[in-house]
Amino acid sequence: MSESYFEFGTPAERWDRAQMFFESKEYMTAARILTGLVEEAPEQVAPRLLLARAYYHSARLGKAETELRAVLERDPVEHYARLMLGRTLERQGRADEAAPHLRLAAAMAGDVPAV
Repeated sequence: MSESYFEFGTPAERWDRAQMFFESKEYMTAARILTGLVEEAPEQVAPRLLLARAYYHSARLGKAETELRAVLERDPVEHYARLMLGRTLERQGRADEAAPHLRLAAAMAGDVPAV
């Protein structure tokens, strides 16, 4: 596929295309499209979160961590990003760093153990 294919269309068309590739488990292709969308609208959380998910599923954990931290900077109560950050840190062997994120994500989801 040529480079222009990924850059072609409106942001909405590229967003739909990225989602299609993600759902088809073509994570690197989705990431390629989403990178452009994130650069165009860095304040939007949804494309950045899907980009982080694409990186996570393609085992590009450092990039996933970077995007997840950027999501949480913009939206600190984004519970799924918090959970994903914890899981990303766990996959990198950083369980001590992951634990507070996972606890916070559980609390935000209402999954708090009874006392």
